[in-house]
Amino acid sequence: MKPKIAVFDFASCEGCELQIVNLEEGLLDLLGEVEVVSFREAMKEHSDNYDIAFVEGSCTRESDEARLKGIRKCAKIVVALGACATIGGINCLKNFQPMYKVKEIVYGDDAHRIETYPARPINAVIEVDHTIHGCPIHRDEFLSVTKALLLGKKPDIPNYPVCVECKLKGNQCVFEKGMFCLGPVTRAGCGAICPSHGHECEGCRGYVDNPNRDSEMEVLEKYGLTVEDALKRLGMFLGYWEAPRYEQ
Repeated sequence: MKPKIAVFDFASCEGCELQIVNLEEGLLDLLGEVEVVSFREAMKEHSDNYDIAFVEGSCTRESDEARLKGIRKCAKIVVALGACATIGGINCLKNFQPMYKVKEIVYGDDAHRIETYPARPINAVIEVDHTIHGCPIHRDEFLSVTKALLLGKKPDIPNYPVCVECKLKGNQCVFEKGMFCLGPVTRAGCGAICPSHGHECEGCRGYVDNPNRDSEMEVLEKYGLTVEDALKRLGMFLGYWEAPRYEQ
């Protein structure tokens, strides 16, 4: 029997799920090897009988936790899909303010009706077996991770900084262009897509394991930048770690 796959979403734009749909012919090949039993964005059918669960989106409500735990209970393997699920993503921007203030700003007089709490990646709630990083994910990486799982292998996720990929591509460092970049502490695997197209890395793939903060500090000092400059950028995707912990 084919392994059964399910795709779920929580607080997100669902762009990572669109990347799966955008696989086109690659998706057809994948469907020859698996049975998709639940994927709200692509089909109406749903089943709680699945082997691998891909979860997009961050957990932003206490009521989300029960659903996540239910998915974990059903699945043999859980894969966090994209920045919101793996590191909390841009949803964690709200964590920089107390939740009562966030609700007042967004919902005004209806704030008391809204259930919310500081956003968090799904591994803050359940055990996650594997991760696919990015905002959005790269569809080819989704395919390679899925194929590895189907073969019973550990997916190969890079554990070195984006700077390595930039150098391999021969890119001019964006710091030399008067820009700011989180490449020295951000996990590679994107092919340095943003710096390669003239943009700075904003850290959507999260920290590399044991990031070399001393190296980042040296780079900042070299270009006359400060820790405060770095913290402003880190808040875009890494607010779960960088935001203060408010009393809610």
